Amino acid sequence: MKINVVLVEPEIPQNTGNIARTCAATGAKLHLVHPLGFDISEKYVKRAGLDYWDKVEIEEHSSLESFLEKYSPHDHPMYFLTTKGQKCYSDVDFSSYDEVFILFGKETKGLPESLLLDHLDHAIRIPMRKDLRSLNLSNSVAIVVYELLRQDGFQNLEETSVYLDDKYGLK
Repeated sequence: MKINVVLVEPEIPQNTGNIARTCAATGAKLHLVHPLGFDISEKYVKRAGLDYWDKVEIEEHSSLESFLEKYSPHDHPMYFLTTKGQKCYSDVDFSSYDEVFILFGKETKGLPESLLLDHLDHAIRIPMRKDLRSLNLSNSVAIVVYELLRQDGFQNLEETSVYLDDKYGLK
């Protein structure tokens, strides 16, 4: 399964750097939808994903409209992460998809409400206590990406420690 992580107008460079690192480690493609709250060359972005930055596939989009024009939700399986979603991310069967897009909104506001209203059937959430605003963006991305990978049998990922295998002869 090809996973596309879409960050719509991310604001915090450290979150984007951490997400880039997650994408590199899992083979997910990272889409950055402008405007960004930082310059992608900022040291905070690079530092968070320093060893991995050259190993992540990144596609930038000038706006949410241009992203949706290129990748229509009607033509591509697309899920929208939001605290307003009625369905839990782990209740979705992603295993039948060859490719899937998971969209995350900016840290302070989330995804545009109009977008969510147009796609309520694909608005999903991560369960959490009701008196809290939201989880950290980079943590949310990791949670959902690894659920997709789990459903896909962790294809093309190492499931055992090469280090311990080599050092101690474990198999």
